[in-house]
Parts: sequence; structure tokens; C-alpha cells
Amino acid sequence: MRRYRLPLLAAGAVVATAASAWSIDFAPGALIDGADAVRALLERMWPPRLDEPERIALLGFQTLLMAILGTVLAAVASVPLAFLAARNTTPHPVVYTAARAIITCCRAIPDLLFAALFVRALGIGVLPGILSLALHSIGMLGKLFADAIEQSDPGPREAVRSTGAGYLRELLNAVVPQVIPAWIGAFVYRIDINLRMSVVLGFVGAGGIGFALQDVLRGLVYRDALGIVGVILAIIAAMELAAIWIRRLLLLPSRFGPRADRVVRMGFALLLAAAIIAGPLVLDFDPIALFTWIGPALDIFTRLTPPDFGALGGELFTAALETVAIAVVATAIGIVLSVPAGILAARNVTPNLLVYSLSRAWILLVRAVPELILAVVFVAAVGLGPIAGACALALGSIGFLAKLVADAIEEIDPGPLEAVRSVGGGWWKTLFAAVIPQALPAAVGASLYLLDVNIRTSTVLGMVGAGGIGFLLFESIRTLNFQVAGALVLVIFVIVYAIERLSGWIRSQLV
Repeated sequence: MRRYRLPLLAAGAVVATAASAWSIDFAPGALIDGADAVRALLERMWPPRLDEPERIALLGFQTLLMAILGTVLAAVASVPLAFLAARNTTPHPVVYTAARAIITCCRAIPDLLFAALFVRALGIGVLPGILSLALHSIGMLGKLFADAIEQSDPGPREAVRSTGAGYLRELLNAVVPQVIPAWIGAFVYRIDINLRMSVVLGFVGAGGIGFALQDVLRGLVYRDALGIVGVILAIIAAMELAAIWIRRLLLLPSRFGPRADRVVRMGFALLLAAAIIAGPLVLDFDPIALFTWIGPALDIFTRLTPPDFGALGGELFTAALETVAIAVVATAIGIVLSVPAGILAARNVTPNLLVYSLSRAWILLVRAVPELILAVVFVAAVGLGPIAGACALALGSIGFLAKLVADAIEEIDPGPLEAVRSVGGGWWKTLFAAVIPQALPAAVGASLYLLDVNIRTSTVLGMVGAGGIGFLLFESIRTLNFQVAGALVLVIFVIVYAIERLSGWIRSQLV
């Protein structure tokens, strides 16, 4: 029965995609029409222009600092939460369940929603952006930190315990040294993610370069908009390259020995400390506000209860289905178009260095543009509605999944490839006989993870008119209908949680 699971999964995915495409009137020709409309829009944007380069550069630097500060706050909060959420370190099953619930809740609620609520509570500025990034990041860092703790070797902890050390000493001396490398890798990767997120927080007034972009888009100043998008691309691309370099320096032993490794780690720590100290000065906010926000925020968050499901009636159900349909269609398109790009971007399979470099550059370019910005472009090109959202999310999915596919192919066992080549097998024979069978499980897992991510992202695309539940959500917040917003938040949480559990179940059936 196990050998039929993947074909059954593929058949179910095709049926779900067809039903989703039908529900939002999405036809394959929409991609071609969308491409033509986007090309016409880009012609109106060209050449790019920056009327205030100094201001845009400062906003870009502020966006980077927001991402760093938000990630640092999340890491500080995630460390104790992770120990409570790890089965081998939690003091009690009830504490474990509560800690995991907090982590899941933070991961399920989109960062842009957090930002919109914080802006209502604290006013327009960078502080709501930092706090929203921090809360949403806890959902990822808390989970990864806890997973690293659960995977730690119990031997050192038992050795420390045998000396009569207490609970805290066990954790500090036996567990923390084992998990630090995994924590550092997750932290650096999260800064990279948060930088992408922070560039769009300005759409709800939470500071950063996104505020300037939204301003010129509202004024239909498309040349300035393309100029700002170019700056965003440069910042995100530079940060991604820097993140790869930093992870390599911090996690891989250098040829100069342990002393050089310690110097590198100390240098990174000092650089991070400098960014933390400079953050409040450059971003112009009182550091005390990082601890006094709880009262005003609770006032807004408590207004979300009790949720009012009756005000929207059937519109709520329709919008929820539309959100899921957008994510399913976008994920399917992303899978189909990203696999060829991922194969060509894998160093051990690509035909030559030029193809490899062009493929990696394309993936980096597509990944560098946040989906909300793509949604703005598609809405301007093809009009309001779910088709614009599906096109934007599909384009963003290509870069995301292609990178995961390329990385998975680069990690496969080279033995089967060499065996096929040794008997005269060409490039295509090697691909289908040795590469795809090995990379398929990882590709399926990455595709399910992509669906999980796209469900979260599609819930906010409606803010710019790209369909789904996001329009109702942000409209209810804008008009202070907080109990309606509470109902929408609860629906989003249920959708995200259900998809997450479904993806986990499917992965367990395939492994």
C-alpha cells in the first residue's frame, strides 16, 4: 500500500488544484494575460527613479535594524520558551502543552496582522514593526530551538546530574553547548526572513522602507516605485549573501583553528551588540517602550473578544475558501515552474557553470521581492481579485521552492549518479534514473511546507485587493470593528493550524 501513497497524493493534489482554480475562475491563460499586463506596467515604471536617495537609504537602513532588533527580541523570548516546550526539559506536560500552544499561535498569526494591531495600540512608527516581527518570529525560533533541545544527546546531561547539579546547571552545562550551533543557524536565517517581512510592514504604518513604497504607489508614481523596489532588491540580496557567509563562518570550522573561530564569533557578537545599541538611536524610539507596550497592546487584543461571526455571515466562509484556493493554486504553479529551475541551479547536476549562475541569480531575484509587493504589481496590472493574488503568490513560490529543490539535489548521494554515467548514461538518463528518485522525498516535503507558508501569506494579500480573507480583516481593523476582526483572526488560525496538521500527517505517511 505504501507504494501507492505518492500517486494517490499526486492525484489528490491535482483534484484540489483544479477545484481551487475553478472556484476563483483562474484559467491557465491568466498567467499569460497577467504576464502581458505586468510587462505593460513595467514599461510605465521604466526607467526607475529615486527623488530622495538619502531618505530612501536611511529608510532601508532602518528596515535592516528593525529586522535585527525584532529577531533579537524573539531569540531572547524563545530560549526559555524552548526549554519549556521541549519534551526532555519541560518541567510538566501541562507546561509543555501551553508552551507549544504559544509557539503555534505566534506562527499561525501573520506578522502583518500583528503589525496592524500594534499600530492601533501604539501608533504609527517602527516600534509596532519591531514587536510584530518579534512575536511572529517566536513561532519559528521557539519551535526550532525546542526541536534542537529534543535532539540533544542525553549523555552529558546525565553526567552533570550525577555530580549533584541542579536543573538549571544541567541545562547550562550539558544542553546549551550542544544546541548553540543550531540556534545560531536559525537566528541568522531568521534575520534574513525578517528583513523580507519588514520591507512591507510600512503598508500598515509600522515603519521602514515599505511606508515610502506605499506612498508612491498610492500616488501612482510608478518610476519612483520601481526605484524603491530596486533598493529593496539590493538590500535583501545583499543580506541573503551575507547570511550565507555568516552561517559558514560561525558554524563551520575554519582552517586557522579554534582560536580563529572564537575571534570570528566574538566579532559577530560585537557587531550584533553594536546594532542593538544603535537601533533605538537610529530608529528614534525610547528603549523603555520595548517593555511598556504590553498594557496598550492588551487593550487592543482583548477587544478582539468575543469574536463576532454573525456580522459577515456567508461572506466570511466565502473569503476563507478563497484564501485557501489562492494558496493551493499558487503552490501548484510554483511546484511546476520551480522544479526545472531547481534542477538547473544544483551544482552537481547543472549542465555548466553559466547555467548554474544564471539559475541561482534568477532564484535570488525572485525570492528577494516580497509577495505583498508582487501582489500590488499584479493588482495594478490585472485588477482586483484572487487572480492577482494567485499570480503574485505563484511567482514568489518559484523562488522559494526552487532553492529548496536545488539544495536537496546538491545533498543527494553521488554514487548513483556516477554509476549511471559510468555506463554511458547522458544528462537526461542521469536525471531521471539517479537524481529525481533520490530528491523526490525532500521535494515533496518542501512542497508541503510551501503550501503551509502560502496559506499564511495568502491571508494578508487581500489588504492590497488581491483576494481572500485579508481584505475583510484589515478593513475591520481600519473601521475599529475589533470583534469582527477577532472572528477573522480565529478563522485564520484554524485554517493555518489545519493545513499545518494535514501537511504533517502527509509527510508522516510518505516517510
